[in-house]
Amino acid sequence: MRADAYASGKEAGRGATAEQNEGVIIPTMSKRRAIVSVSDKTGIVDFCRGLVDLDFEVISTGGTLRTLTEGEVKARQVSDVTGVPEILDGRIKTLHPGIFGGILARRNLAGDMATLEEHGMEPIDVVAVNLYPFAETLSKPGATREQIIEQIDIGGPSLIRAAAKNHQDVYVIVDPADYEKVLDALRARREADYSVLRRSLAAKVFTHTSQYDQLISDYMASLGEAPSGETPAPKAQSDLPERLVLDWPLRQRLRYGENPHQRAAFYADPDCPPPSMAHCAQLQGKELSYNNYLDGETALEMVREFEEPACVILKHLNPCGAAVAASCSEAYDLAFKGDPVSPFGGIVGLNRPVNGELAAKLAEIFLEVVIAPGFEEDARQVLEKKKNLRLLETGPLPTLAPRMAYKSVAGGMLVQESDTADTPDAELKVVSKAQPTDEDWKSLRFAWTVCKWVKSNAIVYTVGRRTVGIGAGQMSRIDAARFGLQKAGGRIPDGYMASDAFFPFRDVVDLAASAQVRGIIHPGGSIRDDKSIEAANEHGMIMVYTGMRHFRH
Repeated sequence: MRADAYASGKEAGRGATAEQNEGVIIPTMSKRRAIVSVSDKTGIVDFCRGLVDLDFEVISTGGTLRTLTEGEVKARQVSDVTGVPEILDGRIKTLHPGIFGGILARRNLAGDMATLEEHGMEPIDVVAVNLYPFAETLSKPGATREQIIEQIDIGGPSLIRAAAKNHQDVYVIVDPADYEKVLDALRARREADYSVLRRSLAAKVFTHTSQYDQLISDYMASLGEAPSGETPAPKAQSDLPERLVLDWPLRQRLRYGENPHQRAAFYADPDCPPPSMAHCAQLQGKELSYNNYLDGETALEMVREFEEPACVILKHLNPCGAAVAASCSEAYDLAFKGDPVSPFGGIVGLNRPVNGELAAKLAEIFLEVVIAPGFEEDARQVLEKKKNLRLLETGPLPTLAPRMAYKSVAGGMLVQESDTADTPDAELKVVSKAQPTDEDWKSLRFAWTVCKWVKSNAIVYTVGRRTVGIGAGQMSRIDAARFGLQKAGGRIPDGYMASDAFFPFRDVVDLAASAQVRGIIHPGGSIRDDKSIEAANEHGMIMVYTGMRHFRH
């Protein structure tokens, strides 16, 4: 093939010669070539069959070649092109100028095409490659270091990066979902019209390789902590990396952010295990909003704290009601009773499937979201009438596990472990003369668990195991205590109080005593702790220290 003829034809489309048709140059077809080498064989036989139908010559390697042969698709071995067999147990197959020259040659440069002709090389127009299954091997129980290292792909990333660099001339595919798009473009024989497709495919390559390389980087970093020859333990979800790289796919473009004038989107963490907002199935209702995601996460995480049937009702990231009971229906009644005004337009979280009885109660007021492990058929029939109500099904709810929590600030990202820790029962310290009974302990524990999820400064009042008043997000602790008491009606005989941090003064204890609160639980740790203990003893109140605070900002 003459290089100048190829270049001239390729400027218009593809081929050594071209025909004119209605002002558009359509190249006369000559045999073109594709190289395919995939770990994920999904759709590869049909794709290559389509290429052959378009008069392509297909070049392939190892397992992919066997798959194509079994599918009765004609293909050549890479070694037929390179003249070199696969060596080093398949570690080297495609790393050869005969392959990379064909990919990287710029069709519109006569010099590049002359170089190919001089060395007996031919252009490669399609590269379909996805990489060795490193992530899958890494996640296999008992995978050895040698097995994992062997899944570090060398030729694959080189092939797709080369093709992406030369995307003005080469289609590069790493995702089987793109096979049909490429076949449609090739069938159209107007390849100049598909430059946007080639650019988008090239961009996908670099996303693909960056994810792959980051996973390998994390693994290699972990090897430094393991003795030679031993497989390191998998990194914990809460490990803090030396360099933060977030490569999360776009899951949903949102209508707007916290307010209508703010643009927003939801990106899903591919490493976050279920349940999470990324894994919930939306059964009905309007599209989730930015604020729905935030409130939904808090509701989901909070109900996972409880083993018994539990209900939480949230507004603006704060619980306005929470309870545990013999059933979620009863827990909802108790949670709603604790603040019958705030639930309007709120979020309800449950840790048991919703039945018809509970659904009828939920349908009585306007709610934004109900999130639960499941919804029984009779519940769906009731709630489907609430067209705008979003139902989110989580599936099973295991106990909370540590994960990474991210919060952006201007110029950076704050990263911390999620707040899943709590004080063991044996380490709770009674500092008052009054001693708690078994029932007191249950109530104090419940109040402390709810308080953990209230924005600081936080005060929670409970009766038994239901909330009756919550003071959230106040600048002073005494104001939080006053506001929560106001919501509780001013008197809480035999009630309980929880505070997310210590009391700097005895004023909060005195206020609780005036409301007939029976017991208080808080972290302790103030230089004036003795004053608070003194106040508790004066009023005959129970006081328990947790030794652990739960600020929430």
